[in-house]
Amino acid sequence: MPSQDNADDLREPPWALVTYHQGDPAKAEIGILAGEMVLRGPAEFAGLTMLDVLDAWDVFSPTLRTLAPGEFAPVEDAVLLAPLRYPRKVLCAGANYYAHLQEMGVERPSGAVDPYFFFKPPTTSVIGPDEPILLPTRPDRMIDWEVELAAVIGRRTTDVTPARAREHVAGWTVVNDVSARDQLARTDPVAPPFAHDWMRAKAGDASCPMGPGIVPDWLVDDPHRIALRLSVNGVVKQDSTTTDMVTGIWELIAAASATVTLEPGDVIATGTPAGVGYPHRDFLQPGDDVVAEIDGIGRLRNPVTETPMRGPAR
Repeated sequence: MPSQDNADDLREPPWALVTYHQGDPAKAEIGILAGEMVLRGPAEFAGLTMLDVLDAWDVFSPTLRTLAPGEFAPVEDAVLLAPLRYPRKVLCAGANYYAHLQEMGVERPSGAVDPYFFFKPPTTSVIGPDEPILLPTRPDRMIDWEVELAAVIGRRTTDVTPARAREHVAGWTVVNDVSARDQLARTDPVAPPFAHDWMRAKAGDASCPMGPGIVPDWLVDDPHRIALRLSVNGVVKQDSTTTDMVTGIWELIAAASATVTLEPGDVIATGTPAGVGYPHRDFLQPGDDVVAEIDGIGRLRNPVTETPMRGPAR
């Protein structure tokens, strides 16, 4: 039976880089999240976006390595946005936890697995903390949750080896890979290879909550030994660790870089553990409150609402 959420047993990160505003999202700034307090960022970041910082990660990371949050002033009435507005690419690794494969009725693979990736469109799918997950208006929707640890790339690379993959990671964040289960299987494929529609199932508006911030990689010991959890209305649905991954994170990054050049600001979501709603036909409803959290990385909350009715095209 799902358990009641206990938010006290997952650690907060020492600090994270965030994007915030004070009433006007067009005037967003980079700050520091320490506990529940947003602090002003280093003076060097004035006028820069998070993407600017990631583009010059080797320049800025020495300053960040010596950062002491207590030296920065609090920001009054700060509103957090997605930490990256917006990633250049969002790549998601599918079917990458053994227990998740089992709950979806998939036989446990033996030996190494060649990873499967799909894209989410950053500018329309990525939302930040406390922004609503929008439910489509179709009657038979089946909208599911998936908490995922995500790597944020800080150095451009192609064909990187697993042994050197971590050198290209700037930091880590929390992603909720919101999925439309009712849209994956097509009843009218033009040919068998097109029987699954990953764009309709995964790329919807507001389908990629991300945040609350980016925790620099040096603040994370071993990303392969991290607890992650997701709750809906305080009831824990997913509760696992990254030790259950089918393909390790460095192998995932290497495999992705063999197909596409990875650039600063790319986000690679590394898969979700067991506990999604689909096996139980348990899906998101208007008014739900979703909290995705990862030990030492952060806690990402999003309400669930109906998509506002669109007016006639102009």
